[in-house]
Amino acid sequence: MNKDKQFQPLQKQFYNQPTINLAKSLLGNILVNETAEGVTSGIIVETEAYLGAIDRAAHSFGNRRTKRTEIMYHQAGLVYTYQMHTHCLINVVGGEINQPEAILIRAIEPYTGTDLMLARRPVAKLQNLTSGPGKLTKAMGITMSDYGRAFFEPPLYIAEGMQVKQIKEGPRIGIPNSGEARDYPYRFWMEDNPFVSR
Repeated sequence: MNKDKQFQPLQKQFYNQPTINLAKSLLGNILVNETAEGVTSGIIVETEAYLGAIDRAAHSFGNRRTKRTEIMYHQAGLVYTYQMHTHCLINVVGGEINQPEAILIRAIEPYTGTDLMLARRPVAKLQNLTSGPGKLTKAMGITMSDYGRAFFEPPLYIAEGMQVKQIKEGPRIGIPNSGEARDYPYRFWMEDNPFVSR
Protein backbone atom coordinates (compact mmCIF):
# COMPACT_ATOMS: atom_id res chain seq x y z
CA MET A 1 0.00 0.00 0.00
CA ASN A 2 1.11 3.54 -0.72
CA LYS A 3 1.26 5.54 2.52
CA ASP A 4 1.14 8.83 0.61
CA LYS A 5 -2.26 8.18 -0.95
CA GLN A 6 -5.32 10.13 0.16
CA PHE A 7 -7.49 8.05 2.46
CA GLN A 8 -10.94 7.31 1.04
CA PRO A 9 -13.63 6.34 3.55
CA LEU A 10 -15.43 3.13 2.71
CA GLN A 11 -18.95 3.79 1.47
CA LYS A 12 -21.96 3.45 3.76
CA GLN A 13 -23.10 0.42 1.72
CA PHE A 14 -19.97 -1.52 2.74
CA TYR A 15 -21.43 -1.99 6.22
CA ASN A 16 -24.69 -3.51 4.93
CA GLN A 17 -23.59 -7.14 5.15
CA PRO A 18 -24.02 -9.88 7.75
CA THR A 19 -22.03 -9.05 10.89
CA ILE A 20 -19.76 -12.12 10.68
CA ASN A 21 -18.90 -11.23 7.08
CA LEU A 22 -18.36 -7.61 8.04
CA ALA A 23 -15.97 -8.61 10.85
CA LYS A 24 -13.84 -10.45 8.28
CA SER A 25 -14.19 -7.72 5.64
CA LEU A 26 -12.84 -5.08 8.02
CA LEU A 27 -9.48 -6.87 8.17
CA GLY A 28 -6.90 -5.15 5.98
CA ASN A 29 -8.81 -1.87 5.86
CA ILE A 30 -7.46 1.25 7.58
CA LEU A 31 -8.80 2.89 10.72
CA VAL A 32 -8.12 6.65 10.49
CA ASN A 33 -8.52 9.36 13.13
CA GLU A 34 -8.05 13.04 12.28
CA THR A 35 -7.48 15.13 15.41
CA ALA A 36 -6.13 18.59 16.20
CA GLU A 37 -2.81 16.93 17.10
CA GLY A 38 -2.53 15.20 13.74
CA VAL A 39 -3.69 12.18 11.75
CA THR A 40 -3.05 8.59 12.82
CA SER A 41 -4.01 5.42 11.01
CA GLY A 42 -3.63 1.68 11.34
CA ILE A 43 -4.43 -1.45 9.37
CA ILE A 44 -7.16 -3.47 11.10
CA VAL A 45 -5.63 -6.87 11.86
CA GLU A 46 -8.05 -8.36 14.41
CA THR A 47 -11.80 -8.14 15.06
CA GLU A 48 -14.49 -9.83 17.15
CA ALA A 49 -18.16 -10.11 16.18
CA TYR A 50 -21.01 -9.87 18.71
CA LEU A 51 -24.42 -11.00 17.51
CA GLY A 52 -26.72 -8.95 19.66
CA ALA A 53 -29.84 -10.30 21.32
CA ILE A 54 -28.94 -13.98 20.81
CA ASP A 55 -25.29 -13.70 21.89
CA ARG A 56 -24.64 -13.97 25.66
CA ALA A 57 -21.33 -12.14 25.24
CA ALA A 58 -22.96 -9.10 23.61
CA HIS A 59 -23.89 -6.01 25.60
CA SER A 60 -27.29 -6.14 23.91
CA PHE A 61 -28.01 -9.79 24.76
CA GLY A 62 -31.72 -10.26 25.38
CA ASN A 63 -32.38 -6.89 23.72
CA ARG A 64 -30.99 -4.89 26.64
CA ARG A 65 -31.54 -1.38 25.29
CA THR A 66 -29.73 1.05 27.55
CA LYS A 67 -28.08 4.44 27.24
CA ARG A 68 -24.81 2.61 26.56
CA THR A 69 -26.17 0.22 23.90
CA GLU A 70 -28.60 2.63 22.18
CA ILE A 71 -26.34 3.24 19.18
CA MET A 72 -26.28 -0.52 18.45
CA TYR A 73 -29.96 -0.28 17.48
CA HIS A 74 -29.22 2.20 14.71
CA GLN A 75 -27.83 1.74 11.20
CA ALA A 76 -24.71 -0.28 10.50
CA GLY A 77 -21.43 1.60 10.20
CA LEU A 78 -21.75 3.79 13.28
CA VAL A 79 -19.23 4.07 16.12
CA TYR A 80 -19.97 2.27 19.39
CA THR A 81 -17.46 3.19 22.09
CA TYR A 82 -17.66 1.95 25.66
CA GLN A 83 -15.54 2.06 28.79
CA MET A 84 -13.87 -1.12 30.08
CA HIS A 85 -12.01 -0.46 33.33
CA THR A 86 -9.87 2.56 32.39
CA HIS A 87 -9.92 1.85 28.65
CA CYS A 88 -12.16 3.10 25.88
CA LEU A 89 -12.92 0.36 23.31
CA ILE A 90 -14.20 0.96 19.79
CA ASN A 91 -16.75 -1.09 17.86
CA VAL A 92 -18.42 -0.94 14.46
CA VAL A 93 -22.21 -1.21 14.64
CA GLY A 94 -23.41 -4.10 12.45
CA GLY A 95 -26.73 -5.69 11.59
CA GLU A 96 -29.93 -3.97 10.53
CA ILE A 97 -31.80 -1.27 12.44
CA ASN A 98 -33.12 -2.70 15.74
CA GLN A 99 -30.82 -5.71 15.34
CA PRO A 100 -28.14 -4.68 17.87
CA GLU A 101 -24.91 -6.27 16.66
CA ALA A 102 -21.35 -4.94 16.75
CA ILE A 103 -17.74 -5.70 15.90
CA LEU A 104 -14.91 -4.91 18.28
CA ILE A 105 -11.75 -3.63 16.61
CA ARG A 106 -9.23 -5.61 18.65
CA ALA A 107 -5.89 -4.68 17.10
CA ILE A 108 -4.32 -2.58 14.36
CA GLU A 109 -0.91 -2.36 12.74
CA PRO A 110 0.35 1.27 12.85
CA TYR A 111 0.31 2.73 9.33
CA THR A 112 0.76 6.53 9.48
CA GLY A 113 1.27 8.93 12.38
CA THR A 114 3.29 6.42 14.40
CA ASP A 115 5.29 9.16 16.16
CA LEU A 116 2.07 10.73 17.44
CA MET A 117 0.85 7.31 18.59
CA LEU A 118 4.08 6.79 20.51
CA ALA A 119 3.79 10.23 22.10
CA ARG A 120 0.34 9.30 23.37
CA ARG A 121 1.34 5.81 24.42
CA PRO A 122 5.12 5.38 24.88
CA VAL A 123 6.27 1.76 24.56
CA ALA A 124 9.66 0.11 24.29
CA LYS A 125 8.55 -2.31 21.57
CA LEU A 126 6.49 -1.05 18.63
CA GLN A 127 4.70 -4.40 18.60
CA ASN A 128 3.03 -3.45 21.91
CA LEU A 129 1.75 -0.09 20.70
CA THR A 130 -1.62 -1.12 19.24
CA SER A 131 -1.86 -4.88 19.88
CA GLY A 132 -5.05 -4.71 21.92
CA PRO A 133 -8.37 -2.84 21.93
CA GLY A 134 -7.49 -0.43 24.76
CA LYS A 135 -3.98 0.13 23.41
CA LEU A 136 -5.10 1.17 19.94
CA THR A 137 -7.69 3.70 21.13
CA LYS A 138 -5.20 5.43 23.40
CA ALA A 139 -2.55 5.51 20.66
CA MET A 140 -5.02 6.90 18.12
CA GLY A 141 -6.68 9.42 20.44
CA ILE A 142 -10.09 7.72 20.24
CA THR A 143 -12.33 8.57 23.21
CA MET A 144 -15.86 8.13 24.49
CA SER A 145 -16.77 11.39 22.74
CA ASP A 146 -16.56 9.49 19.43
CA TYR A 147 -19.69 7.49 20.35
CA GLY A 148 -22.30 7.73 17.59
CA ARG A 149 -20.04 9.02 14.81
CA ALA A 150 -20.22 7.43 11.35
CA PHE A 151 -17.28 5.33 10.14
CA PHE A 152 -18.01 6.42 6.57
CA GLU A 153 -17.08 10.08 7.07
CA PRO A 154 -14.25 12.04 8.80
CA PRO A 155 -12.84 12.68 11.32
CA LEU A 156 -12.93 9.03 12.54
CA TYR A 157 -13.42 6.61 9.68
CA ILE A 158 -12.40 3.38 8.00
CA ALA A 159 -10.65 3.72 4.66
CA GLU A 160 -10.03 1.25 1.88
CA GLY A 161 -6.94 -0.84 2.49
CA MET A 162 -5.81 -4.18 1.12
CA GLN A 163 -7.45 -7.53 0.53
CA VAL A 164 -6.59 -10.19 3.12
CA LYS A 165 -6.11 -13.72 1.81
CA GLN A 166 -5.43 -15.67 5.00
CA ILE A 167 -7.94 -15.10 7.80
CA LYS A 168 -7.77 -17.11 11.01
CA GLU A 169 -10.73 -17.58 13.32
CA GLY A 170 -11.28 -18.77 16.87
CA PRO A 171 -13.04 -18.02 20.18
CA ARG A 172 -13.29 -14.46 21.43
CA ILE A 173 -11.10 -13.25 24.31
CA GLY A 174 -11.98 -12.14 27.84
CA ILE A 175 -15.60 -13.33 28.06
CA PRO A 176 -15.42 -16.26 30.54
CA ASN A 177 -18.89 -15.75 32.04
CA SER A 178 -20.88 -15.91 28.81
CA GLY A 179 -21.88 -19.57 28.79
CA GLU A 180 -21.67 -21.32 25.44
CA ALA A 181 -20.98 -17.97 23.73
CA ARG A 182 -17.39 -18.00 25.00
CA ASP A 183 -16.64 -20.80 22.51
CA TYR A 184 -18.18 -19.23 19.42
CA PRO A 185 -15.50 -18.76 16.72
CA TYR A 186 -16.29 -15.09 16.22
CA ARG A 187 -12.75 -13.70 16.51
CA PHE A 188 -10.93 -13.08 13.25
CA TRP A 189 -7.35 -12.05 12.58
CA MET A 190 -4.71 -11.73 9.90
CA GLU A 191 -2.45 -14.76 9.97
CA ASP A 192 1.12 -14.14 11.17
CA ASN A 193 0.60 -10.43 11.84
CA PRO A 194 2.76 -9.39 14.84
CA PHE A 195 0.20 -6.84 16.07
CA VAL A 196 -2.56 -9.38 16.73
CA SER A 197 -3.36 -9.26 20.45
CA ARG A 198 -2.29 -12.85 21.13
